[in-house]
Amino acid sequence: MKVKIGCLMITAACALSAQVVERTASMHGGGGPNNGKCTIEVVVDGAAQVEIRGDRAFLRNLSGRPAQWRRFECNSVMPPNPGNFDFRGIDGRGRQSLVSDPRGNRGAAVVLIEDPPNGQEGYTFDIMWSGQGYGAPPPPRPPLLQDGRYRGPDDRFARLFERVRADLSQARSGFRRGNDEYRLDRTFQQLDDLQRDYARGNFNRGQLDDVVDALRRVVNDNRLSRRDRDNLNADLQDLRSLRDRR
Repeated sequence: MKVKIGCLMITAACALSAQVVERTASMHGGGGPNNGKCTIEVVVDGAAQVEIRGDRAFLRNLSGRPAQWRRFECNSVMPPNPGNFDFRGIDGRGRQSLVSDPRGNRGAAVVLIEDPPNGQEGYTFDIMWSGQGYGAPPPPRPPLLQDGRYRGPDDRFARLFERVRADLSQARSGFRRGNDEYRLDRTFQQLDDLQRDYARGNFNRGQLDDVVDALRRVVNDNRLSRRDRDNLNADLQDLRSLRDRR
């Protein structure tokens, strides 16, 4: 009998959900310093998330059987802050949606794939960019309102969650060893659960508590650069403010 409580008890299901597979793009040329395109093809049975940074991508399984890479082809390296950015779903029976683009997520494009329960399915999508946005600073952290939401015309809860993910990805790029990596993976897993349910219209206070606790352990116990620790500390404070004002 398997018991799963926020994946605090390690089971096969938890291990599959936490799986992250990195891939480097196959470069074919044809792009330029100010424009380019990448084509991504993956196999999903459940839900998965693809995060693209430059010429690297991370395929994160959220539910169901482990997601698999088929191809990651680019004609140029995606810049961290392009002037224009576009996403286009090409193939797949389920839903593909752009969660965030690199201009508002510190250089990361994130695509969520949700596959209906009918076995594995191949999904293909393109990302395209143009214009000179290089060197532009990341957007400022907007102040929290009394009701826990951020200022702005769109949903800043989701942006906060993606900012946390971007800072965690940056921290993880510095090492891949021991308990440091385990604590990061656990935080990603808790954040995956929170984001998935929030995207479906369900806000779960317990899931937010899990993310806050996991991120606190990363900040307190992991070997981090000063910059990464400062960014994650700021994220932790914003998550606590969101929790307290919710």
